[in-house]
Amino acid sequence: MPIAAAKERPNIHSNPLNNERCHMKLSSITQITVAIIGISGASATQAQQVLTGDTRLACEAILCLSSGSRPSECSPSIRRYFNIHKRKWKDTLKARTNFLKLCPASNTDSNMNSLVGAIASGAGRCDAAYLNATNTVWNGGDNGTSYIDNTLPSYCAAYANHSYTDVQSTVAVYVVSPQKGGFWANPPPSN
Repeated sequence: MPIAAAKERPNIHSNPLNNERCHMKLSSITQITVAIIGISGASATQAQQVLTGDTRLACEAILCLSSGSRPSECSPSIRRYFNIHKRKWKDTLKARTNFLKLCPASNTDSNMNSLVGAIASGAGRCDAAYLNATNTVWNGGDNGTSYIDNTLPSYCAAYANHSYTDVQSTVAVYVVSPQKGGFWANPPPSN
């Protein structure tokens, strides 16, 4: 489905339905935090002492990768997560999923389980640079032309639209149309 003109990101705060959705997303992130802390039966301060090592980093990675903003406190967990590499992509995906599953809250319900899958499949793969590099389609064989497909991959849609994430402000948007040299662009920073 080609996009005929440059696509502008709508102001999500001008629509009351979007404000409600944003509140629901933030509420979901709060639920994740409470679930992670609740697993240990501890307060937030005690949870920092209870969860250690990769278990703590996995829980932090889930929280940080579920949000469109990443404070500096997220750096160790995100670095640990993205440093997981295997020879084949499917093995990297499995290893990253297994890392996130170290968090005790990762399998408390089906939403948390699907969140882990959405993060493992989508985090780091839905920005403009990645989509422009991987969504190239070739036409006409050796002498043909190429264009960048305007279809958002399903793993990006699952990541951006998951009820426990608030990352839509970080997922790339397609600009112009494939026939006119369209490409993926990172959305402008939100105020």
